[in-house]
Amino acid sequence: MIYLLDALAYTGIFAISALALNLQYGFTGLANFGHVAFFMVGAYTTALATTSGLPFPLSAFLSIAVASFTGLIASLPALRLREDYLAIATIAFGEILRMIFKNEEWIAHGVWGIGVPPAIPLSGDTREFYWLQLLLIFSVLFLCLLIIRIVSNSPYGRVLRAVRDDALAAEVYGKNVFGYKAQIFALGSGLAGLSGALFAQYVQYVNPYMFEPTLTFSMWIMVILGGVGNNVGVLFGALLVEFFERGARMAKDLRIMPMDPNNLRAIIIGVLIILVLLYRPAGLLKEERVKTPALKAFKRTGDEGGLLRSLRKPRRLRERIRMRLSKMKERKEEELKRKPSHPKGGVALDPGGEGRWLRKDF
Repeated sequence: MIYLLDALAYTGIFAISALALNLQYGFTGLANFGHVAFFMVGAYTTALATTSGLPFPLSAFLSIAVASFTGLIASLPALRLREDYLAIATIAFGEILRMIFKNEEWIAHGVWGIGVPPAIPLSGDTREFYWLQLLLIFSVLFLCLLIIRIVSNSPYGRVLRAVRDDALAAEVYGKNVFGYKAQIFALGSGLAGLSGALFAQYVQYVNPYMFEPTLTFSMWIMVILGGVGNNVGVLFGALLVEFFERGARMAKDLRIMPMDPNNLRAIIIGVLIILVLLYRPAGLLKEERVKTPALKAFKRTGDEGGLLRSLRKPRRLRERIRMRLSKMKERKEEELKRKPSHPKGGVALDPGGEGRWLRKDF
C-alpha cells in the first residue's frame, strides 16, 4: 500500500513539471530541453530556505520566484535562436547549472547534498505521512492545472497558439512574439520550480545527481505520449511513465524476470514512442479545443452559418474567410460594371457629383 502511495506522490510531482513543459512546448512551441534545471532550482531553493528556518509555503513561493527569474534570464539570449539551437542551448544551460551546484560546495554542500525538512512533520514510515503528502501534492497539481486551463482558454492563450503556429503572422498582427515567449518561459520555469519544491520536501534530501538530463527526457516522454497541447493527456502520460518506472523497480526487487527490468522499461517506452509518433503524432489524446465565451454564445444562438464548426477547425475557417473575400471582390466588380458610362465610351468619374466624364481614350 505504501509503495502505491509513494508512486502516486511521484506521479503528482512530475505531472506538475510536465504540465509546465506542455505550457511551453504544447501551447507556445518552445523546445526547452533544459527543463530539469528549473526543477533543480526550485528544489535547492526550498532546501536552503527551509533549513534556514522558513516555513514550507514561503519556501515554495520563493522557489517559484527564483525559478521564474532564472528562466527569464535564460530565455533572453536563448529565445533569439531557432528551435533546434534553442534545444541545444537549454540543455547546455541545465548542465552548467548542475555543475555549479555540484562543484561549489559553499552553496549546498556539493556532491554530498543537503537534507530538507518535510512540509508535514510526521515520520516517513507512517501511512498518515503519505496520505497527507498526497493531499498536498494533488492540491497543488489541481491548482496548477486550473491556472494552465484558464491561461490556455483566454485571449492570451489564443495568442500563444498563434505564436506556436506562425510566429511571423502573429508579429504582423502586432503581437510582441519575443515578449510572449519570454513570459511563458518564465511561467513554465516557475511551475517547474514549484514541482521541485514539492520533490525536495517529499524525499527530504537533494543532491546534483538527482537532476540528470534524463529527467528532462522523462518529462518530454510524458508530454509526447499523453498529447501535446492536452493537459489531461499530459496527466495520463505522467501516470503511464511512472507506472513503467515503478513497475520496473518492483520487478527488479522481486527478481521475477530473466533480464534487467530497467532495460525492458526503456525498450517498452521506446516502442510506445515510435508507435505514437507513427500512428498518433499528436499523442494519445489530441489537443484540446479552445473554450471561449464566443463559442458558448454561438451554441446558444444556434450556430449561424456553420461558423462554430469553422472556429473549431482553423483550416475550414480560413477557407470560409477566403470564400467570403472572393464573394466580396465579385460583388465589387459587379458594382463597378453597373456604373453609368458615357455614350461615346467614357466612364463616369463623379456621376453623383458634378457630372463630369472621362473618355477611355483620353
